[in-house]
Amino acid sequence: MTAIKTPYKPNGEVDLESYDRLVETQIKNGVEGLIVCGTTGEGHLMDWEEHLMLIAHSVNQFGDTLVIVGNTGSNNTREALKGTRYGFAFGMDAALQINPYYGKTSDAGLREHFKRVLDLGPSIIYNVPGRTGQDLHPEIIEELAEHPNLIGVKECAGNERMGHYESKGIACWSGNDDQCFEGRHRHGSHGVISVISNLLPGLMRRLMDTDDPELNARLQPLMSWLFHVPSPNALNTVLSMTGAIKPVFRLPYSPVDLEARQQVIDLLLGFSPEEWVGSGLELMEDKQFILTA
Repeated sequence: MTAIKTPYKPNGEVDLESYDRLVETQIKNGVEGLIVCGTTGEGHLMDWEEHLMLIAHSVNQFGDTLVIVGNTGSNNTREALKGTRYGFAFGMDAALQINPYYGKTSDAGLREHFKRVLDLGPSIIYNVPGRTGQDLHPEIIEELAEHPNLIGVKECAGNERMGHYESKGIACWSGNDDQCFEGRHRHGSHGVISVISNLLPGLMRRLMDTDDPELNARLQPLMSWLFHVPSPNALNTVLSMTGAIKPVFRLPYSPVDLEARQQVIDLLLGFSPEEWVGSGLELMEDKQFILTA
């Protein structure tokens, strides 16, 4: 599944025309599902009207072809419940639910939070300690796995953790592109919820389907580049440079520096133009990027 990028118009509004083109390219390259308004899709930079609109639009346009997973989680249980109810009313297949971040809570609070959102419908729990500051330990996940609506876990705490869950019958998708090959082919994960598949969807489809260490090694430098600054700053930059999206950033995200932009051009020249998303490749100048609030 691709954690799909949300593109913007120069006035800062969501660019549905560009969004649809991105998704159609994902479909052509064999991607099976979308995470809509996730971290990569910048749901945290949207108001809830925009957020839910994009989930509803994705269901309406692509729900017959792709699994639509709406990121309706929140650090606020009441808000997560409201957003998730609307997401299911609009027809999403599943919700992505993150643990309450920043304020955090106790293990007892985590259990109650997740049980209540799980009651609303099929859900994937997202564990990303580097962003939330709190690891969801196996004891909590294994208890929550008894709930009939837990589909599985998007796990960023390593492949051994994923292998453990899979051995218990709990489906796992890697949340780390650089680990997903080992996760899939050595630890038995279900696959990946990917950032780089926004740019190289066909190669990521092949990486998940085929035990091909050479392809994994070929992709690693570009995966590293995409995360050399907090994501999705780098992804937004390179998709602008390939012409896949308009070069518009919602703050606080901003383009990477000129040296890094040259680096990604050098990396992409190692792939054929047919392998990456976009219509060209340009070393853009700072003044070409639009920053909007």
